[in-house]
Amino acid sequence: MVARVLDVYRERVAPALQKEFEYSNPMEIPHLEKIVLNIGVGTEARDNPKVLDSASGDLGIITGQKAVITRAKKSIANFRLREGNPIGVMVTLRGQRMYEFFDRLVNAALPRIRDFRGLSPKAFDGRGNYSLGVREQLIFPEIDYDKVERIRGMQINIITTAKNDEEGKRLLELLGMPFARS
Repeated sequence: MVARVLDVYRERVAPALQKEFEYSNPMEIPHLEKIVLNIGVGTEARDNPKVLDSASGDLGIITGQKAVITRAKKSIANFRLREGNPIGVMVTLRGQRMYEFFDRLVNAALPRIRDFRGLSPKAFDGRGNYSLGVREQLIFPEIDYDKVERIRGMQINIITTAKNDEEGKRLLELLGMPFARS
């Protein structure tokens, strides 16, 4: 089964971007490269190892892919953190799973956010990549509310092949990302 977003990209988005930005080569047209989801649990993982299992399980349910444990890169004495301590979990989605996740994010999860007025159009990094933070994993319909031990936020990074923010924003707009009016 091919994801709906991929069909929309091929049929409408790519031709529109090619016309709008006057690309001579079809390989220049920006597209989604990968989506990275990250849940940071910090020093809580040091005190209770089950926290990582819980966060990893939530990411696995949301993405359909096993999460990888992230570890501290350096020691920070004030946080009682040592280099190599587990501090979070992450998943990198590409291909089919990426498009399916993007579809669920835009059409199912984001509309479930309380008082949602659209995403900030200012969260681009200068190279056409977009980052958004979600306060709770419960916005995803796959998560069973009764089985959640603790509400956790997550960082979602959408990496594109766009050269600048203008191209990246237009790509995401055409794919259905609900940006707030600025």
